Amino acid sequence: MIIIVTGVSGSGKTTLGSLLSKKLRLPFFDADDFHPKANVEKMTQGIPLTDHDRQPWLEHLADNIKAWESAGGGILACSALREHYRQILQVVPSIVWLHLIGSKDILTERLSLRKGHYMNPGLLDSQLETWEEPEYGHRIDISKTPEEMVVEILKIDEIIMPSLHFGVIGMGVMGKSLALNLADNGIPTAVYNRHVEGKEEKIASTFATENLDLPLLKGFDGLEEFISSLEKPKKILLMIPAGNAIDMQIGQLLPMLEPGDIIIDGGNSFFEDSKRRYEELNSKGFHFIPMGVSGGEEGARKGPSLMPSGNQEAYDLVSPYLKKIAAKDNNGAPCVSFIGNSGAGHFIKMVHNSIEYGEMQTLAETVHLMKYGLKLSYPEISRTLKSWTNEGLKSYLLEITADILLAKEGKNFLLDQVLDKAGQKGTGSWSLTTALKYNVAYSPLSEAVTARMLSGNKDEREELATFFGHRFGAFGEDKVIPIEKIKNAYALTRIINHEVGFELMNQVSLTENWNLNMSEISRIWTNGCIIRSTLMENMVALYKENSSLLKAKQMKTKIKELRYDLSYIVGLGIQHNYALPVMSAAINYFYGRITTDSSANLIQAQRDYFGAHTYQRRDDPNGPFHHSDWKGSIPKVGSMEIGY
Repeated sequence: MIIIVTGVSGSGKTTLGSLLSKKLRLPFFDADDFHPKANVEKMTQGIPLTDHDRQPWLEHLADNIKAWESAGGGILACSALREHYRQILQVVPSIVWLHLIGSKDILTERLSLRKGHYMNPGLLDSQLETWEEPEYGHRIDISKTPEEMVVEILKIDEIIMPSLHFGVIGMGVMGKSLALNLADNGIPTAVYNRHVEGKEEKIASTFATENLDLPLLKGFDGLEEFISSLEKPKKILLMIPAGNAIDMQIGQLLPMLEPGDIIIDGGNSFFEDSKRRYEELNSKGFHFIPMGVSGGEEGARKGPSLMPSGNQEAYDLVSPYLKKIAAKDNNGAPCVSFIGNSGAGHFIKMVHNSIEYGEMQTLAETVHLMKYGLKLSYPEISRTLKSWTNEGLKSYLLEITADILLAKEGKNFLLDQVLDKAGQKGTGSWSLTTALKYNVAYSPLSEAVTARMLSGNKDEREELATFFGHRFGAFGEDKVIPIEKIKNAYALTRIINHEVGFELMNQVSLTENWNLNMSEISRIWTNGCIIRSTLMENMVALYKENSSLLKAKQMKTKIKELRYDLSYIVGLGIQHNYALPVMSAAINYFYGRITTDSSANLIQAQRDYFGAHTYQRRDDPNGPFHHSDWKGSIPKVGSMEIGY
């Protein structure tokens, strides 16, 4: 929506426009700020502008109006005295005209009180003579207070019921937060939620009523009414549970939509389901955008990291809106980017969550070692973690962990009241099965999933702990050296966690021809998302020049130093009865990646012994496959394929 407030000098265009800007969450622009220097000098001297003077100014404003409309709208204060001028500005159909009308006495009084403005009060007569009364738009009486005028304007149908730009289906925590984010950024937004008798009734309309301070937010309890409120092409964001619910909702929507309309799935759908939906909808002429959304409730409200995919044409239609609501990186660029074709957006969100699992488990192992191995109190551990943020380890998850350790319920620490059974919603397991499908080593992050699974059977764990007499051992009196080693073990495990996740993205990208840009993915994960960190910020530059963190020269020295402490802490922890699934898997993965002479030759020999699966020779690694009679050691050249 574009609102243009017109009127002669002194009518209050700037005051009214600024008030409306705050109410409607639309940016405010003053046309006087766009005058070229020569025009300003003329007006300062009391010389009236000619049409020749105004022409380039008006054309420049018209170009800006197009840009503002594409970006979600704006409010412009502009005299626009003649119909000819207004026609130059009428470059988009969504303009609402507000004409400020008042007596010469009121205008003269206001101009006499205005200080520091270049408009010479002597030009008022010239402006009144130039003014041509329009036959359209809304006349606003300036004898009222600015606040009274705002109340009057907010009753205008074109403003309170504009053609809405964006629709959100699903009023859960994330759906509500994103809808508020959209409306708060000046985007007319419609919201809808299903009706379930006695359980979910009038959710959307009630939500809109509870947020009357956002007049661009409209709630609808009927799906047809919701669809009808949206401008074409319709842009609908689904924030509902993954799985069959998505297919059912799409099935309801399609009869009400037209080819070219856009459906965005912002939930945590499995990327292969998204690929299928993309192909089905694309074949029918509809746009489908699988989009990862990260940041939780706070991120969705204040600025998430967004990962849209599908096709470039559809993304171009929604990108102005997504860029307005996304988080911003250190350079002020929005944390959103077109990821790739088909289901690529949901794929990298799945990997994001997998890395998140690994990072959370690594922190859990770290805190566990300090609590039981070093006998540190929660406040001591919290102070230690906070100190790490100043030593290159700053991350969102580290910061919230430090906060969690200090939370109390009465005199007791709240963390001690939380049952040690970790839940999961599936994305971690999906990453593991995907890694297996694409033959990508994934042990550190898969162990994070396994750890959650093991935590789920609390009763059996307690039974077996008693049976085996399990208890944690302390590391001794000294704490300074172990804390430093634990910090280094944590640091290297994080590097490996990210390496593993990005390696999966790289391999799937090559197979699916998605051309994923690892540096750009790192950039949009530097803010808004759960795994944002200093490490991620560094990875933006590292992945511009390297295909792997382990191959980056900038990381080589650090990894060489840290690996000994990770090995030491894993050994120390296991000796003292601590389960360190991610840390131990990380160091095993690392040594597996850098070992020249691995034990795999024996594996291959065993396979050939019992299954005649053949093997290749060290002295001819690219040569033919061989099969041997291992009892008689007689090699044979065979053409059998390797496979077991």
